[in-house]
Amino acid sequence: MRSLLLLAALAVTLVGTASAQDPAYRYETGTYAITNARIETVTNGTIENGTVVIRDGAIEAVGAGVSAPADAVVIDATGHTVYPGLIDGGTRLGLAEIGAVAVTIDTDEIGDVTPQVEALTAVNPSSTHIPVTRVEGVTHAVTVPQGGLLPGTAALIHLVGYSPDQMFAGSRAIVVNFPQSGRRGRWDRRTDEAIAKATEEAMKKLNDVWDEAVAYARIDSARTASGSSAPMPYQPEAAALLPVLRGEMLLMVEANAAADIRAALEWIEDKNVRAVLTGAAEGWRLADEIAEAGVPVITGPVTGLPTRGSDRYSRAYENAALLHAAGVEVALRTNEAENVRNLPFQAGFAAAYGARHGFTREDALASVTIVPARILGVADRIGSIEVGKRASLFVATGDALEPSTQVTHLFIEGVRVPIDSRHIRLYEEYLDRTPALALPGESR
Repeated sequence: MRSLLLLAALAVTLVGTASAQDPAYRYETGTYAITNARIETVTNGTIENGTVVIRDGAIEAVGAGVSAPADAVVIDATGHTVYPGLIDGGTRLGLAEIGAVAVTIDTDEIGDVTPQVEALTAVNPSSTHIPVTRVEGVTHAVTVPQGGLLPGTAALIHLVGYSPDQMFAGSRAIVVNFPQSGRRGRWDRRTDEAIAKATEEAMKKLNDVWDEAVAYARIDSARTASGSSAPMPYQPEAAALLPVLRGEMLLMVEANAAADIRAALEWIEDKNVRAVLTGAAEGWRLADEIAEAGVPVITGPVTGLPTRGSDRYSRAYENAALLHAAGVEVALRTNEAENVRNLPFQAGFAAAYGARHGFTREDALASVTIVPARILGVADRIGSIEVGKRASLFVATGDALEPSTQVTHLFIEGVRVPIDSRHIRLYEEYLDRTPALALPGESR
């Protein structure tokens, strides 16, 4: 009973004072016309003084000559800009709530090889971090399992919904933490021989798992071709890898050191799979090789430290720009749980430090909109403001990548989402700290 009371108290703490009946937390659907706005479509340039019409969850019309339908709720966006919703290419959003409270963290599973474990299943739709994130214009995020060689299956979620299934945004990816060939940090006191042996063992384990999956796929194909109804042997790890082997699902390969990135590229080519490099902290060192391999990259966090003491302080800031200059398709990620809201700020950093490498503000905006949508295979649904796409967009007072810009209206999947979060409520509460009831001797 004491444990139940503790969990109940924790739930109240996480949710705060918000109520399901509170108007500030009500979602609304319908037909909307955002008028007199500057529209950054991302894929088709910028429209001055245009209108966006939203109907049945989709973008019905976009343009300077578009009129608001008679049945639409009109939002006058004079002086404001409309942007497609931002997409974070790698987070722990929904999987971790309070770092010091173990029962609120569900980022990893027991075991080193668990590709069948779905991050989507563990997502907490009531996470306090979700409204905090989306009021900054971030409408979608890839939530990624952590730990182990094959820790599980990542999922793209849109940041509205009452259940994980409602939040699923149509893209999954198996995660591979590629074996590290170097030291894992200053605390790593292993000998060079021990490190080399551990790397060799990890690579053997990865290849053994892969070979088992290939054999499983062959058996499954032969079984299907023969018309047999006999059940397949119980091998959940191999079964989870089937969509990757058949080109139906993306493989996210995490590698950061230059030597590991090179080895990962060779491994990807050998396995002939549709893959994306994630992390790639030293990707700038091998930018030409990555470009030649034709493998896209989801890099970040942008506001990180150099990987080596001899590197320029700004290398992490410039990484995306240097990769882009070499011809690599680059998207950004925060790799955060509670600070995914900083995605537009990190994109702004990438633009500021990447300018001298030809990485423009428009490139930075694309790296958190249409580029991750393309990499994840959902560019036909989200990532830009185009007729027919889902209405995931926001209205802002200025440049979306500037910290001072405020989001004034937000739509996710055509749902009008309230601009409200725990942070906003705390700000408003403490903005005026005059007590309702004064202490004896104090004036009210």
